[in-house]
Amino acid sequence: MTTPSSSSLPASRLITELQSFGVRLADPRAGAPSRRGGAGPSDHKAMTVDGRTVMVPVHTAGAFSSPYIAEPPGADGASLVRRDGVAMGRVTFPRQPRFHALQTMDGIPYSKIAVLHGADVLATTVLQTCIRYQSRTKTCQFCSIGQSLAAGRTIARKTPEQLAEVARAAVLLDGVRHMVMTTGTPATPDRGAAILCESAAAVKAAVDLPIQGQCEPPDDDRWFARLRDAGIDTLGMHLEAVTPEVRARIMPGKASVPLERYYSAFEAAVPVFGRGQVSTYILAGLGDSREAILAMAERLIGMGVYPFVVPFVPVSGTPLEDHPAPPPAFMHDLLSAVGGMLKRAGMRASDSKAGCGKCGACSALSLFED
Repeated sequence: MTTPSSSSLPASRLITELQSFGVRLADPRAGAPSRRGGAGPSDHKAMTVDGRTVMVPVHTAGAFSSPYIAEPPGADGASLVRRDGVAMGRVTFPRQPRFHALQTMDGIPYSKIAVLHGADVLATTVLQTCIRYQSRTKTCQFCSIGQSLAAGRTIARKTPEQLAEVARAAVLLDGVRHMVMTTGTPATPDRGAAILCESAAAVKAAVDLPIQGQCEPPDDDRWFARLRDAGIDTLGMHLEAVTPEVRARIMPGKASVPLERYYSAFEAAVPVFGRGQVSTYILAGLGDSREAILAMAERLIGMGVYPFVVPFVPVSGTPLEDHPAPPPAFMHDLLSAVGGMLKRAGMRASDSKAGCGKCGACSALSLFED
């Protein structure tokens, strides 16, 4: 059998389809182990498509019935991806990072403190608990931050010393190039900014690694300068949904921080971090219309904020586990439009110093900037 040497579909189209449908794995052991539950891209597996490492759903209900299947890797490590029996392209699977095999002096595996995302990004949830998660009447309906903690795959609070130790090892052993620090929201007015400050300062003292911090907008804009001075290079404050109606339905607790506070926080943060160095996550497929997302993206870009639009992926064990992922055609059209806006504004994911937009593993958006 002759296999194609490159994708039969353009990379942007194939990635969009794989991330919307998910993929069935003929050999689940291929590459690094996938993650179930928890913060970040859960129920996914890292795959490399045409040199670009992306996160593809493999443990979701949609993935189990996906028309895409990845065959067992061949001798060259590449796997042929077929759709309904037709070869659509080839993928490879990044290997388990070496730092995952280490543990701290007190016996905590490094992988419980931080993990590799995409190809070269170290990611951690500094605080694995959240005031929004304690009640199903307040929790974000898509969130699974407590699952990995309950399963013993992580620890509730990563100390600055632990983060510094793991970050240094990840750079030295696996060539990690930037880091994402997110956090559950604590019951404090700073909404996690203080935790990010002490964590970033410790990492920067140990290794020269660009860092993105992610938290809800703090109550006081002075936190933005404190975050920058502590070593945070880029800041993510994530909207997820863009209309009040969807926010109230999907994330009732987080919706108590109104859109107006996000807007004022973005306006205050961009002068501190720089144009394109502040970003927000937008989950397409939660109920916001194409027009609403595009209007928000236009407003954000005008403010100097990078709108990282990603397809919603239902995670097992959450209230939205049976919610359908957005159709590939919807995502392709949406990403193409947002990519055009970014191109006209001269804003590129590659110009970001650190974070989700720079990594790009959870969305094909950056491919549409060209």
